[in-house]
Amino acid sequence: MKAARLYEYDPKMNVQLKIEEVKAPTITAPDEVIVRVGAAGLCRTDLHIIEGVWKPTMDPEGTLLPYIMGHENAGWVEEVGSGVKSVKRGDAVICHPFRSCGICLNCRHGEDMYCDNGQFPGLGMNGGFAEYFITSERSLIKLNANVTPIEVAPLADAGITAYRAAKRAAKLLRPGSYCVLLGVGGLGHIALQSLHAISGCRIIAVDREPAAQVLAKDLGADFVLDGGPNVVGEVQQITGGGAHVVIDFVGELGVENICWKMVRKGGQLFVVGYGGNINVPTAHLVIEEINIGGSLVGNFTELVELMELNADGKVKMHYTEYNLASINTALDDFKNRRFTGRGVIVP
Repeated sequence: MKAARLYEYDPKMNVQLKIEEVKAPTITAPDEVIVRVGAAGLCRTDLHIIEGVWKPTMDPEGTLLPYIMGHENAGWVEEVGSGVKSVKRGDAVICHPFRSCGICLNCRHGEDMYCDNGQFPGLGMNGGFAEYFITSERSLIKLNANVTPIEVAPLADAGITAYRAAKRAAKLLRPGSYCVLLGVGGLGHIALQSLHAISGCRIIAVDREPAAQVLAKDLGADFVLDGGPNVVGEVQQITGGGAHVVIDFVGELGVENICWKMVRKGGQLFVVGYGGNINVPTAHLVIEEINIGGSLVGNFTELVELMELNADGKVKMHYTEYNLASINTALDDFKNRRFTGRGVIVP
């Protein structure tokens, strides 16, 4: 099969993925499923992998390379293991990014993304930037008949990450409350639609890119700000003292230094994007009593919920399509923000 493989890490991202013929995956366990990839989403994590940010975690010995990235996958079932009952060859599916064991305490609690024994195709094992990849039956959700893999592939990770953050935020928001979304890219535009679907809050979208600002307006943001030097003051003025919830989808490039300043007393900051370091005076945490927490991917239930919102037309992925041979162009476009929404690789 054809695949795009990473051969070296480079903090400056001057390396290219190599398109080459490799051996297709084979089933070795009764619960495994081989998926013919219909589409695979590009994620900022892919950029961080190339930069070497993930090397200490997923490749500490430096023995993983070359390998195939791609953890936002959808396609069609190609082959199933002897124990697979819920899907069959030809079924269109979206793949939860985590292969969880189902028996550890975290899995028993329904939080499979914390699985003690989990695997993550595209991070530490071969993923979907190829014609085929292998996952587990547990990780698959059938697509509705009116949905195609290319329309939803990035929802597998970007989508449920954004939806989980929005769902957690919605529990803290009432009609008339304010929620700030920092970044209206691949995740932020999903969170915006999700908040509209499950919450009656007022949404303030912040992004420096004009195209993202237009998208935010089109998706119904109540206020759209350009992220200029006075953005904290603008948020404070609109909200009358700060937002009830702020969701930071950037987590670097200086945004991490201002996100917490937008939160009102007793409010909540969810950090989804990463790469920088948050430095908040402890006195501010105490006196303002703000809460700061991370938000990681999403569980199987949340992916099912998101797919229902997608099937109902309430959450749609905005994407730019690239073929596998153009993946290096796609990565460069992504790095330099030449498209809005998500990039999708089609083998």
